[in-house]
Amino acid sequence: MRLRHLVWAVIVALAASGAWYAVRLRNQPPELVFAHVVRESITSSVPTNGKIEPIEWAEARAEKAGPVERILVQRGAHVAQGAALVELNSGEARAELAAAQARVSQVRADLEVIERGGRATDLSALSGDLEREKLELAVAQKEYDTLIRLKAKQAATAFEVTQAKDRVDRAQLQIRALDQRRGALVVPQERLTAEARMRDAEAAVALAEERIRKSVMRAPIAGTVYQFDLKPGAYLNAGDLVASIGQLDRVRVKVFVDEPDLGRVARGKPVVITWDAVPGRQWKGTVDKTPTQIVALGTRQVGEVLCVIDNPHNELLPGTNVNVEIGTEEAASALTIPKEAVRRELGQAGVFTLAGDKLAWKKITLRIASTTRTQVEGLNESDVVALPSDKPVKEGMTVAPRFQ
Repeated sequence: MRLRHLVWAVIVALAASGAWYAVRLRNQPPELVFAHVVRESITSSVPTNGKIEPIEWAEARAEKAGPVERILVQRGAHVAQGAALVELNSGEARAELAAAQARVSQVRADLEVIERGGRATDLSALSGDLEREKLELAVAQKEYDTLIRLKAKQAATAFEVTQAKDRVDRAQLQIRALDQRRGALVVPQERLTAEARMRDAEAAVALAEERIRKSVMRAPIAGTVYQFDLKPGAYLNAGDLVASIGQLDRVRVKVFVDEPDLGRVARGKPVVITWDAVPGRQWKGTVDKTPTQIVALGTRQVGEVLCVIDNPHNELLPGTNVNVEIGTEEAASALTIPKEAVRRELGQAGVFTLAGDKLAWKKITLRIASTTRTQVEGLNESDVVALPSDKPVKEGMTVAPRFQ
């Protein structure tokens, strides 16, 4: 019986303690998070998004059809103007070039023979024959002249003179025949034919060299290769895209700004770019062109704004989707608070500040705002403002402050 009484006494004590703790907890002031009023420079901005485009760019396209044999570049590589990008198979063209060059060599040799008056062996044989006949003519002429003198002295007969004259005539005849044979080795038509063959062979060489040249796709400008998807063995047709190359140290961002915000955007305004793929990184630039017309974009009425962004490390590639903030107004040494601290009571903007451990309502005037903060008038630099809470608050409420 005494044990039962003891148990009941413990239970009653625990219940009383729980009730006391619950009452105390209910009467304890709620905890609120406060942010300090900060004096800083603030820039009002128009947030939007956009896509990166190159300012100066060019496309390399295939000049002839054929399979890709060698890949000489990669996406993201920096290339000089005229640098080789891709090489197509050119085996057939190289075989045609070798054959055409062989024909040129042969025709050139034929022309050299024509220039010399005939083939060397034929000319050599005819020259030897001519020398012998000229020698025989000289001997016959000398003998004939001697016999003429002797006949005048009646030391030689007329028959001997006649025979000597016949030998002179035969030698002269033979020399004329050999001269005619030498002249017949080359006729004008042969030269014309050889020259025509040379023109055909040289044209074949030029055509084969042009086909080989077109087998190598080259960079039309110096810059960064930002579009390139070819693999060895891929087949290209004439005109197919090989690579897109741009100068990416400065890029353009095309953004669409809603019509109500366009009045705040002007040429030369500062622009800040962020890219979700590279958290914490920013790129800066300016507005380059403002819209000339309003167009429908889905349910929105927008204007196309073009911005120029510095991209010194070529990290932003064309086609990248980025976040854009266009600065519209700037205030130096302004008092600012987090935008979420602003509340509205009966149409009037205000904040809850801390007076001791109690909330005090202060009316404020809003000025320019960035994405996260807003400039205010009506507060002091020493003030703190309450941030949103799931607990109901009102002026004069006692709170437990926690500072951000």
